[in-house]
Amino acid sequence: MPDITPRTSSEDLTKRLTHPHYPRSNSYDARWVIDNQMGPNALWLLEWLAPALGLDALRPGARVLDLGCGRAMTSIFLAREYDAQVTAADLWIKPDENAERVTEAGLGDRVLPVHTEAHDLPFAEGSFDTIVSIDAYQYFGTDDLYLPSLTRLLKPGGRIGVVVPALREEPEGIEPPAHLAQWWQPDFWCFHTADWWRRHWTRSGAVEVEAADWLEDGWRDWLLWCDVIAEESSEELHRTMAREVGEMVRADEGRALGFVRLVARRL
Repeated sequence: MPDITPRTSSEDLTKRLTHPHYPRSNSYDARWVIDNQMGPNALWLLEWLAPALGLDALRPGARVLDLGCGRAMTSIFLAREYDAQVTAADLWIKPDENAERVTEAGLGDRVLPVHTEAHDLPFAEGSFDTIVSIDAYQYFGTDDLYLPSLTRLLKPGGRIGVVVPALREEPEGIEPPAHLAQWWQPDFWCFHTADWWRRHWTRSGAVEVEAADWLEDGWRDWLLWCDVIAEESSEELHRTMAREVGEMVRADEGRALGFVRLVARRL
C-alpha cells in the first residue's frame, strides 16, 4: 500500500496555509480542509467571493444555494461565518456523507445536503436569496441557456456569485497556449476570461453583472495548494492529480491560468 502518513506536523501545516487575505479560512483545521478538498482551496475562493456578493446576499438567515458544493466545506463555511440557511447541492457526493460532515460541524439545523444535477434542480422559483458556486460552474454554466434557468430560482434582485478557474486571454483558433500543451485536457476549454464571462452573462438578459474580475496572483495560491495536497492528501488519486496540475501551474507562472470571480443580480 502507498505511504499515506502525513509528512508535516499540524502546527507547521497550519503555518504554511495561513493566508493574509483569508482570515476566516485560517480558523479552519488544515487537515480537515485537506481531507475534504476536491480541487483548489474552496474556502479561500469563497472568502474572495464573499465581499463582492455584499452583506445583503449573506445576511443572517439568507437562503443560499451552494451549487456543486462537493464535500460541503463551502456550505459549512457559509452557515458558520454568515449564519446563512444553506442548501448544499451536489451530484457526486452522497447527501448522507455530507450530512455527517455537517452534523459533526454542529450545523445540522442550517445546512441541508441534497443530491441533484445542475440541470435538474428541484426547487421552486424564487426559493433563494443567493446562489454561490465554487470551482464547479464552469462545467455546466457555459451553456447559453443555463443562466436564465438557474436564476429563476433567485428572488427578484437576488444575487449569484461564482468563482471559476480561468484564462487571462482567450486562445485563438483550436490550440491551447503552447507552453501548456503537454498538460492540456479537453475539459480545460471551459476555462474563459473575465470579459468572456461578463459578456456571456450579460447577453443572457437574466442578470445585471456587478463584478467580473481576475484574482491577482491566484496562481500562487493554486500552486501552494497543489503542493500541499500532493504531499499531504490521504487519497492517492488526489495526490497524483495535484502533482500534475501543480506542474502545469508552476510552468505557467500566471501567464495564462488563474481564477475569475463573477457576481450578478437577477433582473
